[in-house]
Amino acid sequence: MQSVLNDGKKRMGGAIAALDKEFGKLRTGRATTSLVDSIIVDYYGTPTAISQLSSVSVPDPKTITIQPWDKGAFGSIEKAIQTSGLGLNPVNDGKIIRISIPQLTEERRKELVKIAKKYTEDCKVSLRNVRRDLNDMLKAMEKDKEISEDEKKKGETAVQKLTDDHVKESDAVLAAKEKEVLEI
Repeated sequence: MQSVLNDGKKRMGGAIAALDKEFGKLRTGRATTSLVDSIIVDYYGTPTAISQLSSVSVPDPKTITIQPWDKGAFGSIEKAIQTSGLGLNPVNDGKIIRISIPQLTEERRKELVKIAKKYTEDCKVSLRNVRRDLNDMLKAMEKDKEISEDEKKKGETAVQKLTDDHVKESDAVLAAKEKEVLEI
């Protein structure tokens, strides 16, 4: 039964980690390299991440610089950034690509909060799916006479507590991201 709970902790922790990763991609008016990490560039016919084609840095809180190692990749990187849907406009000076992070409008901030809430809801769905899987494992263990009915009930209670803790953690992560997005 302990192995079932350990498996649940690991899987639920993974759901929270995935939520953190999704939040890293949300633009908050502050430059971070994670904004462009997920952008895939068509590099000579091969889908490649920007971080594999160039060095990405943040010289100041409002600017991201991308320095491709191959001069031929400039156009592809610029095009990928423009079509990424992040609302970023790259400026290419032939040596480096600069992206200025514009101040977010109130409307865009509210839109980002809605997106963050959707990511959090997706995370909660994942947590509930893990809970269902764990409860099914406990039922199967009881059916196979590996554990008693009382142990199954205790296990289900522990699984529910684990789920509740991770749901609270996802809400806390959302609240922190919401505060970050809404601060001017």
